[in-house]
Amino acid sequence: MALAGVRVIELAGLAPAPFCGMILADFGAKVIRVDRTKVGVSLDRQARGKRSVAINLKSAAGVALLRKLCLQSDVVLEPYRRGVMEKLGLGPNELLKENPRLIYARLTGYGQTGSYAAAAGHDINYLAMSGLLSRLGRSGEEPYAPLNLLADFAGGGLTCAMGILLALLERTRSGKGQVIDASMVEGAAYTGSFVWKSQGTGLWGRPRGQNLLDSGAPFYDTYRTSDGRHMAVGALEPQFYAQLLHGLELAEADLPAQMSVSDWPELRRVFTERFASKTQAEWSEVFDGTDACVTPVLSFDDVSSHPHNRDRGSFLRDRDGQESPRPAPLLCRTPARPCLAPDPAVGEHTVQVLQEYGFTAAEIEQMLAAGVVERPGVASKL
Repeated sequence: MALAGVRVIELAGLAPAPFCGMILADFGAKVIRVDRTKVGVSLDRQARGKRSVAINLKSAAGVALLRKLCLQSDVVLEPYRRGVMEKLGLGPNELLKENPRLIYARLTGYGQTGSYAAAAGHDINYLAMSGLLSRLGRSGEEPYAPLNLLADFAGGGLTCAMGILLALLERTRSGKGQVIDASMVEGAAYTGSFVWKSQGTGLWGRPRGQNLLDSGAPFYDTYRTSDGRHMAVGALEPQFYAQLLHGLELAEADLPAQMSVSDWPELRRVFTERFASKTQAEWSEVFDGTDACVTPVLSFDDVSSHPHNRDRGSFLRDRDGQESPRPAPLLCRTPARPCLAPDPAVGEHTVQVLQEYGFTAAEIEQMLAAGVVERPGVASKL
């Protein structure tokens, strides 16, 4: 795979960093999640393809061990607030002195500098600080955060993974690693560059929820069908809009002009009534094969069985039968081959990984006995 041979140390965290680590693992990197000891069960639900080592970071020996792992790896991925790794003596300044090729990725909400650098927060806070949240929501309603996708995952985990790949590419030329300061605020804002850079085009000249792409336009929205499901409509261009009207059996001459903003409420009323007259399956049959830009809103239960997704194998099942999206994008020569084994238990691979990093059986046994590291079950002799 594309990242075969790349060693990654991922300090256990929540949501964004695990997603970043999963991306790297899906495309072939050896990702080792460093869990704390005595935590029982990991909350990481994006552990596909990773291995787990449990280390007691409250002990000097545990910190020393983690240092050795980091120094023998290509990438360190840490999600802690500013200063945590420095207190352990594992900050980038220390590690890059000994391993100048190391790529040290720091994924936080507000970044490593600035007045909020040490502050707690969640996706909704980072999205708010990016400016994007002010643009999200329906007319007359409060700003609305769409799950925790934009800051945590798009602006956080995905952007951080891109930074790591860029640093790995640059290292092939310079031979040097570097520090990546991945801020979810800035990553979310960067993801929204189109909104920023299109402000002078008239797309966003009206209040929130009254514009072309933010649920203001009746031809760019969702509609309930007679069976309680929904259809998504994105018929922006005139030629697509004409096919939408044809499928709905509506005559353009009997309706207000498409871009007459003052008539959008009336147009929405007509579309709402028409979509409510058939089931989702019936509307899908009407619009499949057309360029009306009308598609069913698929549930998690339905998405993998849709003919298009099924043909492409867009979703996969692991050995426990759990379904999830296949890694994207597709590479023609070195595609991702995601691991289908169950997610690792805390400390499941402690012994195996330490052996790979050059520790002897006696050294590992000693660390197990001293509680420096942990593995599931009884610490039996190697």
